[in-house]
Amino acid sequence: MVRRTKEEAQETYVALLDAAEHVFSEKGVTKTTLSDVASAAGLTRGAIYWHFKDKTALFQAMCDRAFLPMDALLNEIISTPGKDPLIVLHQMSVHLLKQVANDTRQRKVFDIIFHRCEKTQEMAFFALEQEKRAECLSRMEAILQECVKQNILPAKTDTWIAMQAIHSYLVGLIHEWLLDTNGYDLEQHAEAMIDLFLAGLLARPPLKRSLS
Repeated sequence: MVRRTKEEAQETYVALLDAAEHVFSEKGVTKTTLSDVASAAGLTRGAIYWHFKDKTALFQAMCDRAFLPMDALLNEIISTPGKDPLIVLHQMSVHLLKQVANDTRQRKVFDIIFHRCEKTQEMAFFALEQEKRAECLSRMEAILQECVKQNILPAKTDTWIAMQAIHSYLVGLIHEWLLDTNGYDLEQHAEAMIDLFLAGLLARPPLKRSLS
């Protein structure tokens, strides 16, 4: 009986996340209520509060579920010993773009974050996202710093600026592609787009300015 209860709770949890993806995408996050999500899932508000304390927690769980497979593979790429750091950066970036192109759930959640979500005080989720973003950027800069150590990039490379540039490039590509996914095949062109950026980075890396 206990096992069955756990299975039912998991089914309810998944149904709520599925409903949240659908309703957030249709109505936008700010205009969506927990009642809307419960109704779309064929459940009561009580079912939502059993699993989530508020809309922010529901939104967070929806994002975590969508991005967990991506995070796992990126961690695997980064942690592979002895790998050329530039290859690591290339693989990470290409993988991100191809995942968005091929994974319906990730594509929908990215679209919700970029185009269906207002950053209001109600959505304290964004404070948590800032922490995750900072961690991601730190890891990316560490890869660039390793490129400097291995003389792939010159010693005077401003790795902080390089990190900000590639992050903005990736986010911009995803943001704009989601506005018109029929405009071009993101999966097909992912490698070429990353090659373009990295070629520019190698040819003209941003350099630290002298303080004198």
